[in-house]
Amino acid sequence: MRLYMDFHVFDTYVKAEDGHTMHFDVITDRKETEKAIEYAKEWLKTINESEAKITLEECRFCHSESVQDEIEIEIMTNGYFISKMEGCPQ
Repeated sequence: MRLYMDFHVFDTYVKAEDGHTMHFDVITDRKETEKAIEYAKEWLKTINESEAKITLEECRFCHSESVQDEIEIEIMTNGYFISKMEGCPQ
């Protein structure tokens, strides 16, 4: 029997360099907003948006949920998973 772990979702809205808003969730196994912000900054660097402002205002805890195996593996490997929504590069 597999035990499902709860992962924590942080709803995040960041203004991109060109002015449009990017909406994404930071999903992690730690229910710590500061850590979620750190992960968001790390991801933003990978998409050349390292100057984007991200604080407690832009990144807020939303809810906890179980996730698909692929997402859980990424979280266990990297510490987090980014679920891209509106305005994020594919």
